[in-house]
Amino acid sequence: MEWNLLADNFSNPALLFFILGLLAVQLKSDLSIPEHSSKFITLYLLFSIGFRGGQELAHSAMDAEMIGTLVAGILASALVPLYTFYLLKRKLGIENAGAIAASYGSVSAVTFITAVAFLETHQIHFGGHMVAVMASMEAPAIVTGMLLISLHREKQAHEIPIVQTVKHAFTNGSVFLILGSLLIGYLTSDAQAEGIKPFTTDLFKGFLAIFLLDMGITSGKKLKSFWKHGWFTVVFAIGIPLINGSLMAFVSDFFMATEGNRLLLSVLAASASYIAVPAAMRLAAPKANPGIYIPMALAVTFPMNIIFGIPWYLYLIHLTM
Repeated sequence: MEWNLLADNFSNPALLFFILGLLAVQLKSDLSIPEHSSKFITLYLLFSIGFRGGQELAHSAMDAEMIGTLVAGILASALVPLYTFYLLKRKLGIENAGAIAASYGSVSAVTFITAVAFLETHQIHFGGHMVAVMASMEAPAIVTGMLLISLHREKQAHEIPIVQTVKHAFTNGSVFLILGSLLIGYLTSDAQAEGIKPFTTDLFKGFLAIFLLDMGITSGKKLKSFWKHGWFTVVFAIGIPLINGSLMAFVSDFFMATEGNRLLLSVLAASASYIAVPAAMRLAAPKANPGIYIPMALAVTFPMNIIFGIPWYLYLIHLTM
């Protein structure tokens, strides 16, 4: 393995701030990021990555690789919940299995953003259309998860219509903002984009570091109660993402040539949603326990991907190049 990539990852200030947040919780520090500030930073990161992706997309030609990447992303989002649901159902029940399966089929925008920062640090090129791929992978997993729950329920007194589930997936704040920013970035001229470049680009890594500090604090608080659910969920939250990301790293060689794009698709396949899916499941599967599926995605899978997963998937990609 290219250990220098892993070593570089550990010297990344954004990752170190995440670890600082975890440490703050363990040492019972009163360090915290105000809720409104945290929400603003989240919105900024989604806006920035969407806008810059739209700009890149405007300069990209629609080709076979772009279409293949989009199809692969949507298929992965829809298919991952199908097999993970049945691994989970016997242990955790129908509702929890559906919510977790949807989380691991869907994607984490923050993991994607961290991977983008990793690529930029190592000056590895990637296409702006990857933002559109990420956005397209939110809804299929949510819909698949809800369909699995509906199919396996014996009786459902208040069934949520599938149309409402799909609508909620696309109008979820994070999905809506990144899709809107992508479109605006696509329509904005280069001269107009240059005027806001200090905000969309220059401040990005600083805001990412503060956001990951907040994520570290949040993860640390949830991690303590998560261990009560036993080894099964921990092994799942580490093993399944590694399998999904590793498979995509190899399979992507058949329809993708760009190293950066392959890494981003692998990271998307390996990530798990802790924003869009919980919001959708609160409405559609109220019996699912967020104390299980949110910590799995946020406190285990997320740090595993940014610390170990990203350099590991890149190493696997290099093996096939």
